[in-house]
Amino acid sequence: MGRGKIEIKRIENTTNRQVTFCKRRNGLLKKAYELSVLCDAEVALIVFSSRGRLYEYANNSVKTTIDRYKKACADTLNTGSVAEANSQYYQQEASKLRQQIGILQNANRHLMGEALSAMTVKELKQLENRLEKGISRIRSKKNELLFAEIEYMQKREIDLQNDNMYLRAKIAENERAQQHMNMLPGHDYEVMPGFDSRNFLQVNVLEANHHYSHQEQTALQLGFGFSASSNQNER
Repeated sequence: MGRGKIEIKRIENTTNRQVTFCKRRNGLLKKAYELSVLCDAEVALIVFSSRGRLYEYANNSVKTTIDRYKKACADTLNTGSVAEANSQYYQQEASKLRQQIGILQNANRHLMGEALSAMTVKELKQLENRLEKGISRIRSKKNELLFAEIEYMQKREIDLQNDNMYLRAKIAENERAQQHMNMLPGHDYEVMPGFDSRNFLQVNVLEANHHYSHQEQTALQLGFGFSASSNQNER
């Protein structure tokens, strides 16, 4: 049939209460032992009976376990206090940072010429002096950068002029070398044929000999032409 559920309340019968205490105590000690062995846990069990008798179990030492328990509780409390202290510190730092941001925003608006109605004459004079000093430093830095840029451009101009002069000299040198090559013998250029008196027969010589007949003059011209062509072929 199995055991039925027992109502959890104080047992009024003394004998039954004592028997139940012994059974439950032994079972509790057994469970503590099994827990310490199976799970490698540090277990300490303390039981006081209704008559004040002490029953205990510990796999290490009850005192050592109790000291460890106290230390763990103290660490938990300290952790909570440290976390609370850190939270307060961060809140204070955040508040300070918000105030500083507000001050910087107001100063920025003042520099832009905004929100000036709440400022006194003395504060406006101080703001004016700050702006004049700032403008002076800005102009000084701008002039410094401009002078440096001008100096760089002048140097660059001199370098470009030197490069230009060098290139012009190279071009002139190349032109002179080309002219010299053209003047050397053996260069391919058109040569006028030389004059050879043997290939030339003046017409007036033939015309001066009036005593020749027309046929004789024609024969003489043909003869001289044939002689000139032969000389050319021999050359």
